[in-house]
Amino acid sequence: MSTHNLTRVTRVKNERYRASGPKSYVYLLNKYKFSPTKPGPYFMGGKVQHQGKHGVTHLFGGKAHAQQRVLQKKVGSAAQPEEVPAEDQQNDSLYLSPVTIGTPGQVLNLDFDTGSADLWVFSTLLKKTTNTSGHIVFDPKKSKSFKETPGSSWKITYGDGSSASGSVGTDNVTIGGLTVENQSIELAKTLSPQFSSGVGDGLLGLAYGNINTVTPKPVATPVENMITQADIPKASELFTAYLGSYKDENDVDHGASFYTFGYIDEVALGGQTPWYCPIDSSNGFWQFESTTASVGSKKITRAGNTAIADTGTTLALVDDKLCAAIYDSIPGAKYDSHQQGYVFPSNVTLDKLPVVAFDVGGKEFAVQKEDLAFASAGSGTTYGGIQSRGDLPFDILGDTWLKGIYAIFDQGNKRFGAVVRVDPTQDPSVPE
Repeated sequence: MSTHNLTRVTRVKNERYRASGPKSYVYLLNKYKFSPTKPGPYFMGGKVQHQGKHGVTHLFGGKAHAQQRVLQKKVGSAAQPEEVPAEDQQNDSLYLSPVTIGTPGQVLNLDFDTGSADLWVFSTLLKKTTNTSGHIVFDPKKSKSFKETPGSSWKITYGDGSSASGSVGTDNVTIGGLTVENQSIELAKTLSPQFSSGVGDGLLGLAYGNINTVTPKPVATPVENMITQADIPKASELFTAYLGSYKDENDVDHGASFYTFGYIDEVALGGQTPWYCPIDSSNGFWQFESTTASVGSKKITRAGNTAIADTGTTLALVDDKLCAAIYDSIPGAKYDSHQQGYVFPSNVTLDKLPVVAFDVGGKEFAVQKEDLAFASAGSGTTYGGIQSRGDLPFDILGDTWLKGIYAIFDQGNKRFGAVVRVDPTQDPSVPE
């Protein structure tokens, strides 16, 4: 097929986003339901309740009535646990991408997430009491191509008990110059307050469809349908992510941030040949072997370790031993139990920060030094972009690491590719 209509899908910066280390960490505790292994106010308690399939819950094969991990917070001098309030977690996204749904098209700004497999949106089916201020709400009645899917429903439940759920239909979805026909759309009927506090209008999952939450039968993701419908070339059944930073607006690429579907952007490659490694999609994720890491000149062997590439995650999470090695090499760095994360002095200069690199199936790719600093932690300190993965059995390599590469998610060949993203200048200032 011709690729002349395929274009970049720009990631647009959310000007209302305010980075917070602890809030981003709590979001990941909710998303992946892991127990922290470092001290702090947040922990996973047990609660007997219905357990749906989503993320790691599905990975470990949830039962209808199981001892589910529920995120809780210690409060007060007696450290009595309570539910985690909505304001304790990051419910917003730094970048969103426009997606057109329906006929005529309605443009919604969605969070593209390689760590999940649902395409859900704010809809006019939401209860009137739901706060939709600042959101674009999809109206299926205004689309001539929308068709309801009788009997299908969806529900995503997070570690703190918050949830999103609703009905399912199909419609035309246009992404990056191509239109996917009869794509399943999950229409929100109920949303916990956490979801209303951000500015995004929903989520577009780019993981594998075996972790899609639609019942009684999971539905295909947009990329799976692009392949089935031959919307993208047989030789390029893939999508790519070039996650630039607003810090780099004065660089050659002006901090460009985008996705492509069905082609690899030659400008982003910069004349380099991609490194590829096979992925294991059995758990639904873009998961690959990551058996070494480097911190400065120190090589660390991590036998049997794996990692997933997750564009829906801002931080990078690794095991405690590697975390300690990273921050031991930064002057003045320490673990702050109040913030449940590692922090370091904001005045540490670039030359004092180590080069930290993670293995991708046999070749290491480094975190840009500027991305070791995630957010202000107060008192002249910075919350680090790399934190503990707790008892999770694999690393989560989110934007902290992904901003250092041009990532190629080759679904047709079940492989993950990368080249170094060329960034001639580094800005170590603490993000706003």
